[in-house]
Amino acid sequence: MTEGRLRTLRDLTDPVVVIAFAGWNDAGQAATAAVDHLVDLADGEEIFSLDPDEFYDFQVNRPQVSRPGPTETEVTWPTTAFAMGRLGERDAVFVYGPEPNVRWRAFTAQVLSGLRSAEPSLVVLLGALLADTPHTRPIPISGATSDLLVAERLGLELSTYEGPTGILGVLAEACAAAGIPTISLWAAVPHYVAQTPCPKATLALLGRLEDLLDCPIDQGDLPELSRAWERGVAELAAENSDIADYVAGLEQEQDATELPEATGDAIAAEFERYLRRRDGQP
Repeated sequence: MTEGRLRTLRDLTDPVVVIAFAGWNDAGQAATAAVDHLVDLADGEEIFSLDPDEFYDFQVNRPQVSRPGPTETEVTWPTTAFAMGRLGERDAVFVYGPEPNVRWRAFTAQVLSGLRSAEPSLVVLLGALLADTPHTRPIPISGATSDLLVAERLGLELSTYEGPTGILGVLAEACAAAGIPTISLWAAVPHYVAQTPCPKATLALLGRLEDLLDCPIDQGDLPELSRAWERGVAELAAENSDIADYVAGLEQEQDATELPEATGDAIAAEFERYLRRRDGQP
C-alpha cells in the first residue's frame, strides 16, 4: 500500500471503520448489503483497492465482464476496496469485497496498515451466520469484543468463540493486537431461507450499529424490503406443512426463552432511533 494512498486516510475526524466481506461471513448477503447501504448513505467514494492478484483465486471468485457500449468490454476483478464518506459528524471508512482466498496474513497486514493510518476511534466488523431462528421474529444481533474497556463502554459481551473462523475473526485478532478498538456484530439469518438476500437482517445490523455509534442511519427502502421478504417467506412456509411446523417450533422455543421486542430496553432503543432519524432530517 503506497504512501500516497495511506495519506488519504490521515487527518480524519473521529473516524469509524466498517468492514464486511462476501462469502462465508455473509449469510443472506446481510453484512455486505449493510455496508453497501452505508456507502450510499455516506456519499462514499472509493479511494483505493488491493491488488486482486495477491489474494484471490479467480476460479473461485470469477471476474465479471460487462459491456458499457456496443464495441466495449470491461472486466471487473474481485478485490477489497477502501471507501471514505461521512456518517453524521464523523468521517467513515468502509472496507468491503469478497473474502480473500489466499495469503490471509499478508492481506491482514495490508488492511491493518490502512487502519493504522486512519487511527479510527472504532472498527466495526459486520457478519451474518445461519441459525435456528424464525423469520417471524426480530433478527438476533450478537455484539462482542475482546477489549474489556470497549465492552464496558458499549455494553457488549467479551468474545468467547472458539473454532473455525473467517477473515473477520483474523482481522479482529489483528486489530486487538494492534490496540485498535474493535467490535463484531453478527446477524442470525434463518437457515431455511439462506439462499435469498435477507433485508431484515441487514436492517437489524444497521439498527444495532446506529445504537452503538449514536448516529442516525437513514433506513431508506429497507423496512419495506424487509416486510416484503417476510411476506414472501411466510407464503413459502404456508405451502409446505413441514416448514410451517418447523417455524412454529422455532417460534415457541424463542418465545419461551426471550421476548426482545417486548422489553423496556428494546422499546426505548427503538424510540431513540426514531428521535435520531427525525433530528437528522434536513
